[in-house]
Amino acid sequence: MNYLLIAIFAVIAYLLGSINSSILIGRLFGVKDIRKHGSGNAGATNTLRTIGKKAAILALVGDALKGVIAVLITRFVLGIFIKGDLLRIAEYIVSVAAVLGHNFPIFFQFKGGKGIVTTAAVGAMADPLMALVVIAIGVGTIIISKYVSLGSVCAMISYPILVIITGGDVPYIIFSTVLMLLAVIKHRANIKRLIKHEESKITSKKA
Repeated sequence: MNYLLIAIFAVIAYLLGSINSSILIGRLFGVKDIRKHGSGNAGATNTLRTIGKKAAILALVGDALKGVIAVLITRFVLGIFIKGDLLRIAEYIVSVAAVLGHNFPIFFQFKGGKGIVTTAAVGAMADPLMALVVIAIGVGTIIISKYVSLGSVCAMISYPILVIITGGDVPYIIFSTVLMLLAVIKHRANIKRLIKHEESKITSKKA
């Protein structure tokens, strides 16, 4: 019964993640489909380059909120039925489901964003201090290099490494590793462009 409940909440989290903020906010700003502009990515960075700061901030907040809401629903509703380590693992599963929803949204032909903001949000729900360190690595890399993609990838690769170094248990290591792999897979085209020195910087108008 407990595993069925976890599966149900994972589906709910996936559906929440599938509500793509950049696409919806883009429409409010007169852009029918943000995926047909700039880099073609339905994320906050492409929203910034295509529409502007206000839209990007709204998209960023939306992407973070859906991850937070998915975890909170699990923590306080599913938490009525299950406790302890199983609840923590359930939160990890739900968190991954929310990121998968953002990356592959059922409502938008499974073509979404790259999940970094939603990943940061669910990571913060799991371990706020660790999330701050990982985010700091990402932001620092972006400031130095001017590449959002490089900052995102560096931050996510550092995540499971830091979890292992700080003595995280097996479920946490698996959780951080899965999120890292999802981020790297979604950034594979960016990684290729970075290697070829063809990636656009944050100051560029196009992604």
